[in-house]
Amino acid sequence: MDKSPDAFRTISEVAEDLDVPQHVLRFWETRFSHIKPLKRGGGRRYYRPDDVDLLKGIRHLLYGEGYTIKGVQRILKEEGVRFVHAIGRGEQSVAALHPETVDAEPDEGEPAEEGHFADEGKASHVSLERGLPPDALRGLQAALDDLYECDRVLSSLKGAGGPPLVE
Repeated sequence: MDKSPDAFRTISEVAEDLDVPQHVLRFWETRFSHIKPLKRGGGRRYYRPDDVDLLKGIRHLLYGEGYTIKGVQRILKEEGVRFVHAIGRGEQSVAALHPETVDAEPDEGEPAEEGHFADEGKASHVSLERGLPPDALRGLQAALDDLYECDRVLSSLKGAGGPPLVE
């Protein structure tokens, strides 16, 4: 039976809807403080409709537009959560971003000045990404998210007196 549009969703339902693994949603919670699902007994997450819209907006910015996590964090800070919610609902486009939030992208991935790209919030390889099929981009993003999660886990082990890590 289908749920009401106002019903809360489990992490498995949201992960399936967004076509991302559950661990990616948990990782995004560590990078975007605005993602705050309700947590019930045993740590089960329940996402409100607004949470799902925010996640859809973040996913679109990361996977569809090629922004980095830092770039999406900047958009959330400068444009606000409601802006990203609207992107998630398909009511807003990235074209509406203020010029000071996203600088012009250099031609064909060329550095704007030595060692720096004009838009540090976008992945420096955006021009290459546009030639890849969406499934390949999703796979690459998922692999990158896995690496960030591994780094987070290893860092927490190091801080918790876990086994020594090679520096």
